[in-house]
Amino acid sequence: MLSARGLFTEILDNDESFRLFCSIAASGETQGGWENGRIAALVPPGLAALAPKIARHGADEDKHGRIFNGLLHGRALEPVPVPADTDYTMLLERAGIGLAHSRLRAEQPLSEHDIVTYLSHSRVTEQRASEQMAMLLRLFGDHPEIGRAIRQIARDEDNHLAYCHEELLLLARAGHGQLIRRTLHECARAEIRVYREVSLAVMAHMGRLLHWPAPKSAALRAGIHAVYAYERVAGRRRMTTLTMPSRRNALGGGPVAAEAVS
Repeated sequence: MLSARGLFTEILDNDESFRLFCSIAASGETQGGWENGRIAALVPPGLAALAPKIARHGADEDKHGRIFNGLLHGRALEPVPVPADTDYTMLLERAGIGLAHSRLRAEQPLSEHDIVTYLSHSRVTEQRASEQMAMLLRLFGDHPEIGRAIRQIARDEDNHLAYCHEELLLLARAGHGQLIRRTLHECARAEIRVYREVSLAVMAHMGRLLHWPAPKSAALRAGIHAVYAYERVAGRRRMTTLTMPSRRNALGGGPVAAEAVS
């Protein structure tokens, strides 16, 4: 019987699959760090109070990239190029979700509409990240090699999600409610589709590295499609609702911790 613990244990125990897993994760986090850094630099004057929080978000993502690269270093492994079909952030951009990189490379300040788009996109993707890290925390939070990294990243992802909820609710009260609702639903529809495609691609690459038999790969594909079907019908509601978090100002608590995993 397939289980999440069994699958991830297989991936972690094999150097080549571990190398691919950490390379994909490090690339995505580093990309997120760059995006948030550029957004922080381009925040419009009317929302200047958000800039340090966005910068903190970006610094956290950069830190996560270093953590995953540190895990590779701990096994004397080098990162591998990320296959294009597993590049979650690139595929989301191609789907028109979030702010285009061409926009972020320009020096023109963003608009309030752009910030709503950014925060709505982040609220959806941070939901996914928080859930994935919660699963890894449950399964491997005490793992001698990766447990410390998982615990730190999971805390950060929960903070990122709380920050998105709080800031979007504040913007809704300022008159952006209709735009936020529409953008959240657009982002969620696109994200669950991209997540399905990336999950299928990652499992295909892992299957080749680990020599999974055809029935096992077929069962995994069926499971990914089943999750997509559920999310398409009912599951995406968790990505589109907003609730004031119990922890307020989650990204306003000072500088990023310099801790890294090596």
